[in-house]
Amino acid sequence: MILGVTGSFGTGKTTVCQMFKELGAEVIDADEISHNILEKDEIQNQVKKLFNLSFQQSPREFRSQIAKIVFKSKENIQKLEKILHPLIIKEIKEEISKAKGKIVVLDAPLLIERGLDKIVDKIVVVTASLENQISRAQKRGFSQKEVLERIEYQLPLSEKLKRGDFIVDNNGKIEKTKEQVRKIYELCKAKS
Repeated sequence: MILGVTGSFGTGKTTVCQMFKELGAEVIDADEISHNILEKDEIQNQVKKLFNLSFQQSPREFRSQIAKIVFKSKENIQKLEKILHPLIIKEIKEEISKAKGKIVVLDAPLLIERGLDKIVDKIVVVTASLENQISRAQKRGFSQKEVLERIEYQLPLSEKLKRGDFIVDNNGKIEKTKEQVRKIYELCKAKS
């Protein structure tokens, strides 16, 4: 069974996916795939050409600079996505086809926005208050402005909640979140 885990920026999707992994699920991380693709020289060169850039930096610094550029406008985001998303989706599909686990979890912030909801069996939406989203992202080094830009770019959490088969409320204590994840895992394991 393939579970697609989504939510909004800072809701704790990665934490929830880690919990699924600890229970025995195989996790495919769309952000990690995206980062790996963006580290390839030929992709970096395409992106530099697209935005008329010439800087030389480490892959992490490169991603950070690109994020500052692309989140300034939806047009810039769409330009970057034209290069990256077909490659990301292809890689996700390849990883799913190679997966050996009974439960495979796809950690994909843009699961619904990019049509990846069509390749999963069930959707898990991780939710948290805006205050918690901002606080968590700031602990990871993002400014409030950067957090709000990224949240605004994504499908509203209220829309994702309507599409979810399971909801994980990640506003409380970590034990409470773990209990919700365990229940979903057990239910899906029984059905797979």
